[in-house]
Amino acid sequence: MSQQVPPQGNDLPVHAHERLVSMRSDAQHRGLFTSDLSVNEFLLVREAGFDPVGLVVGSSIYHIGYQRANWSQNQEMGVLTQAMYHARELAMTRMEEEANELGADGIVGVRLEVTRHEWGEALAEFVAIGTAIRARNGKAFRNAHGMPFTSDLSGQDFWTLLRAGYRPVGMVMGNCVYHVSHQGLGQWFNQVGRNVEMTNYTQALYDARELAMERMQSEALGLNAQGVVGAQIVEHSHGWGSHVIEFFAVGTAVISISEEHQISPPSLSLLLND
Repeated sequence: MSQQVPPQGNDLPVHAHERLVSMRSDAQHRGLFTSDLSVNEFLLVREAGFDPVGLVVGSSIYHIGYQRANWSQNQEMGVLTQAMYHARELAMTRMEEEANELGADGIVGVRLEVTRHEWGEALAEFVAIGTAIRARNGKAFRNAHGMPFTSDLSGQDFWTLLRAGYRPVGMVMGNCVYHVSHQGLGQWFNQVGRNVEMTNYTQALYDARELAMERMQSEALGLNAQGVVGAQIVEHSHGWGSHVIEFFAVGTAVISISEEHQISPPSLSLLLND
């Protein structure tokens, strides 16, 4: 499930194209932009040599198929894994397309959200949202696929990363939907009143996390990255029941842009609020 080269251009709604064309025109004539950056993030992104050019969004409402699990077996739910990955990838690709139409070099502060509506229990909406930015010095900051880089770093972290001689090349992700086997009656009786490791549960969760992290690392390698920062693993059952869990690993892949990596020493600051 490695990241594919995003399709170009025609996957956006008509009103999205209209909004982006208007934003690009306004940016050229009046300097208008939209952003979900905080004031501090906005100022630090500017300090890093970039200008925000617009808030970009990608969305996919996806029907998640059904897969039957073996009651007493630890196993990956491949149908569900692929559905959750593909839906997020569609949302991310459309967000990148919006940034591309704005002529952006990258997107910072990306959030990936999954919500359910009342239209049906098997439907979920996947939304990717962030702020598209453009470098003022004209240097190339796009990724290996020629598209704007994506990053879930905050404005502060983005500024710090650049100051230290690194830059983001893409937001990378991996997931695994896993069925955790139920405990048999005999196992339950043997463990009543005893301190004992639940090895089937341990192995299931361990294996699922490792698969998610392995897939995230594979995406980073596909972008020729040197490392992944800000990695986190999120767990959620998404209404499938207590024994089916998705493990979602996500982070920002980075490369070095300088031979020296000097980090500014921290400075003491005192809050004067009451």
